[in-house]
Amino acid sequence: MDIELIEMRDFIAQYHPFDLLPKDVLDSLPSTMKSSYARKGSNVVQAGKGCKFLYIVRTGAVETHSPDGQLLARLGEGEAFGVHAMLNNCVALNTVTAIEDSLFYMLPFEDFEKLRAEYTQFAYFFAPLGAARLRDVRSKSTGTGEGQIDLMSTKAGDMLGRAPVTINPSATIQEAAQTMRNERVSCLLVTEQDKLVGILTDRDLRNRVVANAMDYRTPVNDIMTPNPISLGVGDYAFDVLLAMTRANIRHLPIKDGDDVAGVITNTNLVQRQTTSAVYLVGDIYKRTSYDGLAEIVDNIPKVLLHLVESGASSHNIGHIITSVADAVTVRLVQLAEEKLGPAPIPYVWCASGSQARHEQTGVGDQDNCLVLDDSYDEAKHGEYFKALATFVCDGLDACGYIYCPGEIMAVTDKWRQPVKTWKRYFTSWIEEPEPKALMHSCIFFDLRPITGEAALFDELQSLVQEKAQKNSIFLSMMVGNALTHTPPLGFFKNFVLIRGGEHDHQFDLKHTGVVPIVDIARIYALESGISAVNTYERLMAERDVKILSEEGARDLLDSYEFIAITRLQHQARQIKKGVKPDNYMSPEDLSHFERNHLKDAFSVVKTIQSSMASAHNV
Repeated sequence: MDIELIEMRDFIAQYHPFDLLPKDVLDSLPSTMKSSYARKGSNVVQAGKGCKFLYIVRTGAVETHSPDGQLLARLGEGEAFGVHAMLNNCVALNTVTAIEDSLFYMLPFEDFEKLRAEYTQFAYFFAPLGAARLRDVRSKSTGTGEGQIDLMSTKAGDMLGRAPVTINPSATIQEAAQTMRNERVSCLLVTEQDKLVGILTDRDLRNRVVANAMDYRTPVNDIMTPNPISLGVGDYAFDVLLAMTRANIRHLPIKDGDDVAGVITNTNLVQRQTTSAVYLVGDIYKRTSYDGLAEIVDNIPKVLLHLVESGASSHNIGHIITSVADAVTVRLVQLAEEKLGPAPIPYVWCASGSQARHEQTGVGDQDNCLVLDDSYDEAKHGEYFKALATFVCDGLDACGYIYCPGEIMAVTDKWRQPVKTWKRYFTSWIEEPEPKALMHSCIFFDLRPITGEAALFDELQSLVQEKAQKNSIFLSMMVGNALTHTPPLGFFKNFVLIRGGEHDHQFDLKHTGVVPIVDIARIYALESGISAVNTYERLMAERDVKILSEEGARDLLDSYEFIAITRLQHQARQIKKGVKPDNYMSPEDLSHFERNHLKDAFSVVKTIQSSMASAHNV
């Protein structure tokens, strides 16, 4: 192949969707393409004129203007233009001007159409841009996820939960049993000079030692299974399952070369193939101490990683992760009542924020409150509910749900009040709104009962729905607060990054990605009297009552899913590396494909924010 064609192939192979084409197609494509050069200031494509090529910027940059002169986009190296023309019978809709001396690679219309017809990934990338493209990506990339695992893609090494526990073959049976007890394992890998020579399981101790009344001073070498079956860290989970099934064994050593890497048990496989969160929740109600509950919560990162790898949607992941927090809260309330005795009056424990919305992605700070029956008497009942709130909030903190920095917790006296006081709070926030106070209290407009007398919450929610719908000043201030969270997208569709500090040249996928959509959904829910708290459910309900158009709701849902799942995939990668997950990403961490679609999602959000601001005169 000519050196120029090789260079062309290597360049386009770096960018989506060309990177998804088969190698033989990529090799042949440059021979059908042309190169062209444009001086700074010259028009490459003219609105209303014919355009029979897809242009790919090799060097330089261009700007796209609408026929009335509005600047629509600025494109640089690796980005393409001419798509709208190709989809419009090869007639350009906009004018593209070189703003630097530029070199382009040009794909003819016939070859463009052939690739669209033969390769789905190529077709949906060059479908109508923006939300429609996001919708296609979302439909192809997300699934139900919970309880699913692709045994043909998960590697054995990724399933190892801890370093191997080993013992020398000359050790006694008693020493082996003590080691298994102390390390809380059901098997030991027997090694000699760091080489695997056998395996000893709890079943061996039962069947070969106890059943035969064997002397506990007998060496492990006499009862172990020598030269056990093993697989490598690069083998697939399917191979592990197959090997264990065929051999009717419950423990399979995994090696990294000649070294022992760990052991996979049938419990590992069962948990990977079943609803892991259900196991955790079931176990939570058996625990009777802070430490016991904390031990369960420690598994949340693994659950999150499993769900992301299983292809779960962000909506499903949020519900599953939050179900663990809900169960821990309920269990702590139960333990508190066992310690303090039954509550003297009815009450309901409520969660606010992401837990209320079923949108937790991990273990963060706690946000909660207590709504008490109006028969509450501080002198008679205050000490009990203070103790209950302290026990539960301390327990949540011990489990990793740290104390809220803003003290929005039931242990704070202000947030542990009877219904009538809560009604007074919400009436003041809605009827006499102050921007700063409203910003701090906004979290209480996402509220959900966790345990207790739900009727107390329902009474409060009815008041909020009635008053919020009628107050345009309150809604306008809510919009103003929401607009403090805007997507990190500049005028030219470039990412706006944090400058300086720990997260220099990154953007925050929570506060500038997910939160703007959460804010939009909350405001429209308050405006239309919708009781749903979850963002996905709010947007669906808002579509049904037509406060959002069918297209607007769909666009926001697709944008929300793409942003949220990108954030979760980022956190899953961090968990896999043993790094504490966060919300900060660099554009360099994203593929060209992800960058383009994230920009589409952010653009949708900015458009809806502008529409909302205009409607409320903000």
